[in-house]
Amino acid sequence: MPTGEGAYRDFQGVANRTMATSQPWWPARVAAPEGAPNVVLVIADDMGFSDLGCYGSEIDTPNLDALAARGLRYANFHVWPLCSPTRASLMTGLNAHAAGMGMVAHIDPGFPGYSGELPEDQPTVAEIL
Repeated sequence: MPTGEGAYRDFQGVANRTMATSQPWWPARVAAPEGAPNVVLVIADDMGFSDLGCYGSEIDTPNLDALAARGLRYANFHVWPLCSPTRASLMTGLNAHAAGMGMVAHIDPGFPGYSGELPEDQPTVAEIL
């Protein structure tokens, strides 16, 4: 069988014409090293910078404020008017076009920066952590 892509690039099972004669295979799970920090990333759609109490809002947001008080708060991230480019920038640290996500995902008009897929050579924050 030819090698697959992504998580199954080095597939070591057997893929035959039927499930009964095939053998599944899963890559080894990656485990965090001992003492690794827990990272929680909270994303809220349709919320402005100053809509949280910890950023000066008059709206009461005690639970999110408590999370912010015990963690890190970032104040220099710029969003795009679409969800996919914003998330791609957050995940990679790149400009959305450099991350291949200049539009919403699953729309590929055939131009650089708009493929709707993250580049394989660009790690995400999850992969780095």
